[in-house]
Amino acid sequence: MSLTSTAHQLVTLASEGGEHGGNHESLSPYVTGGGAFIALLLLLWITTRFNRDR
Repeated sequence: MSLTSTAHQLVTLASEGGEHGGNHESLSPYVTGGGAFIALLLLLWITTRFNRDR
């Protein structure tokens, strides 16, 4: 099996996504994106608190 045929099979498998088209019913992209944004803002705030010039 060559690298290109393996890659093609993986892409085909990923694009099929199973029975529900790859999207889980309980995951909203807005909630996921909003949660990631809040987490990044929290990490930025923590970083700036520890990086004060004294």
